[in-house]
Amino acid sequence: MKEYIGYCGLDCKSCDAYIATIHDDQSLREKTAKLWSALNNAPILPEHINCEGCRMKGKKTVFCEHLCVIRKCAAEKGVVTCKDCDQFSSCSNLKAILLNNPSAKENLIGLDTVVK
Repeated sequence: MKEYIGYCGLDCKSCDAYIATIHDDQSLREKTAKLWSALNNAPILPEHINCEGCRMKGKKTVFCEHLCVIRKCAAEKGVVTCKDCDQFSSCSNLKAILLNNPSAKENLIGLDTVVK
């Protein structure tokens, strides 16, 4: 199983926060913080850009750890990924991710996961 595929199907290994964390790249942290601040109209600082993967133990961005409704829901339901949820096809939270990121659905479909 690909542990770096998030609950929603996004590939953590392609996320700038993950890349900056594993390479300890301060320049990428600064660039990502500036971009995410503008996109979210919120103060995001370079020190907030640390993440070791959605489903992995370790550091998470503030959004991923505390604000992501998909991650919170999946953890509460005890599923490995959203693909394992009985509401996978009808989830309104997941729908936006899958529409904007077709590879996320492909990542989920390609995983061999099982509900706990």
